[in-house]
Amino acid sequence: MLELGYITHSVDVIFQWQNIILMAVGVSLGIVVGALPGLTATMAVAVMLPFTFKMPADSGMLFLLGVYAGGIYGGSISAILVGVPGTPASAATVLDGYPLARQGKAYEALSMALWASVIGGVISGSILLVVAPVIAAFALRFGPPETFALAVFGLTACVAGVASKNLVKGLMVAALGLVVSTIGLDPLEALPRFTFGIDALTAGIPLVPVLIGLFAIGEILQQVQQELYISVEAVKRSRFDLKLLLNHAKTLIKSSLIGTGIGAVPGTGAAIASFLSYTEARRSSKHPERFGTGELDGVAASESGNNAVCGGALIPLMTLGIPGDSVTAVLLGALMIQGLTPGPLLFERHGEYVYVVMIGFLVVNVVMLLLGRYFIRVFSLAVAVPRYYLLPAIGVFSIVGAYAVNNSLFDVLLMLIFGVIGYILPTLGFSVTPLLLALILGPMAEASLRRSLILSGGSWVILVQRPIALAFLLLSVVVALFTWLQSRKLPKEISGDGREEI
Repeated sequence: MLELGYITHSVDVIFQWQNIILMAVGVSLGIVVGALPGLTATMAVAVMLPFTFKMPADSGMLFLLGVYAGGIYGGSISAILVGVPGTPASAATVLDGYPLARQGKAYEALSMALWASVIGGVISGSILLVVAPVIAAFALRFGPPETFALAVFGLTACVAGVASKNLVKGLMVAALGLVVSTIGLDPLEALPRFTFGIDALTAGIPLVPVLIGLFAIGEILQQVQQELYISVEAVKRSRFDLKLLLNHAKTLIKSSLIGTGIGAVPGTGAAIASFLSYTEARRSSKHPERFGTGELDGVAASESGNNAVCGGALIPLMTLGIPGDSVTAVLLGALMIQGLTPGPLLFERHGEYVYVVMIGFLVVNVVMLLLGRYFIRVFSLAVAVPRYYLLPAIGVFSIVGAYAVNNSLFDVLLMLIFGVIGYILPTLGFSVTPLLLALILGPMAEASLRRSLILSGGSWVILVQRPIALAFLLLSVVVALFTWLQSRKLPKEISGDGREEI
């Protein structure tokens, strides 16, 4: 139940001029960092955390929330303009955002990404404010079986969505990703697997270098073989009509709800929400064949889904003291440094602070909308840069981004290896998306499955005994069968470009 006194106090605190400035600075820093490939929202919040030590608790958290929201949205900028997702959360945005930019519609794509991000944030923030305890209680019911079933559903939906013209190729790429995801230490026994004596592989395959390699280096190798030019005039003439939002309202609302639900489940994250939202939008579309060729609905789904995770991830953090993702894990540290322990007692002892965070998150999204609208025009002009300037610059930023994750040249080597893979697979008609999602979901699925079997004494029946897990597994079967039946009706032809074959 909303407390009027707490709301009044929160509004007074949030709209103090110094807090407005801190939110604006945080959003701006988050957007810049998120737009640079390899520099994630988690990294941005972690780097900015020390600056909040001397701030009041409310001001420090409002600043970090600005960095958080801006960082997730910022990844869409490079994803749309140069085909390189700035963060893993925007990997699905590349699929339609970049083709739109190549068609001279960068402004529309960036505008849709901004509005979708804000709508996703506002919807998830409203849910956080109104029904946080209820959703947190539901998320608490997610044990290992439910988490495994969710991972299976996410991977099934992805393969069905992006490889519906050739399920065999989609399954082959997903299987490759699952195999690669097993490299590193065993999640339960901590024994090295498939490391071949290379110490750097004991921590597993880092996601950011893989992401940069598949999308950035692979795209660079593709681009050097073809002429590509987008005129400045085409970008300048483009406009974004707000009426478009009404045309995509169903996708925006549905994806925001998906993102909020995913965010409320600890251990998932924005990347998973983005792909699930995207594949659901494609599944329910009247023209699924347009996805991957420059469909605004794809950008709307991905960006509203991944930004809704921000508010969703705050639900278990504030109500249960359990971080919903890696960023909220950093925010948990920020709260504890301020002497505040998240959980039910936080609502009782520091209710006014809780409402500052929840209402402040809504205000942060409004600030992001105001700032983003002024900078979109500048961002959109980046597509007019000649490719003989742009591609080397992307290459340099990619190398720096891959190295900066762990300060490791080995990560740069991995980036180059996956860059070659990202070039070869689309050339042969494979999509790289199942590979990426398998790398994201593989470790979570394996660990959850093995924990489930330990709980059941080795019996697989546990996966169908629990209603939530059974529901996700049944949905996976339905999606797989539906896609298989649909694929039999399609011509036995396949595009040579795996990036656009969705």
